[in-house]
Amino acid sequence: MNLHALRLFHVIASTGSVTRASELLSISQPAITAQVKKFERELGMTLLQPSGRGIALTEAGAGLALLAKRLFATEQQIEQYCEEFRGGARGHIRIAATYLPAQFLIPAWIAKFKQRYENVEMTITTTNSADAFRQLLNMDADIAVYGGLTEEHPDAILAEQLFQDELWFVVAPNHPYANREVSLRDMMREPFVMREEGSSTRERLLALCRTYNVPAPRIPLRFNGCTKRSWPSSRATAPISSPRSSCASTSGAGSSAASM
Repeated sequence: MNLHALRLFHVIASTGSVTRASELLSISQPAITAQVKKFERELGMTLLQPSGRGIALTEAGAGLALLAKRLFATEQQIEQYCEEFRGGARGHIRIAATYLPAQFLIPAWIAKFKQRYENVEMTITTTNSADAFRQLLNMDADIAVYGGLTEEHPDAILAEQLFQDELWFVVAPNHPYANREVSLRDMMREPFVMREEGSSTRERLLALCRTYNVPAPRIPLRFNGCTKRSWPSSRATAPISSPRSSCASTSGAGSSAASM
């Protein structure tokens, strides 16, 4: 395979423009177009198609673009490794994390890490579990820290369980279930404040309902992010994922816990 032509296609796919690719690579547009056309003939696939005044990826092109992205991301990792080996620890680490570790765990870890590797740049993206894992698979993140159910992953990904957490149901202090032990079936009859689809907390709650053959709760309010401030004066219930080592720090003033 012509890796030079693949790189040209990768830049076009990443920028969405032959003109922009020409500027970045300092190669004329006709030269890039000719090489990509030749590349398409070698592969026996059409990768690009006209779209208005620009271009768009075909179905085959979209699939190849994702593979090329992973390939050249690996190339960058190799280059970064060589640079760090020659000149010391330098580079850029991209972390995708869910809300709880991003707020309560990672800041302390980064502070300790930066004491030793102050020249390493770090970027943290806060998202839900499904998207954190997707970013890792697509090479948009170097590390993913998320909670919830274990994901199947290719051998190229190294996974480690950091700790186990608990799922708490949190209600307003004047809620009938505040500070009480309640059956799962009774709890699921209450309206819930719930995270968006892709949240591990949401999926664990629904999986619990499926396991015990209990109807899923009504969810009148859905949103992205932490739920801690969303119900203090309401009747709604919210599930909270809480590490055992830091339960107290996540239980928020103005709310009470209900356990099963």
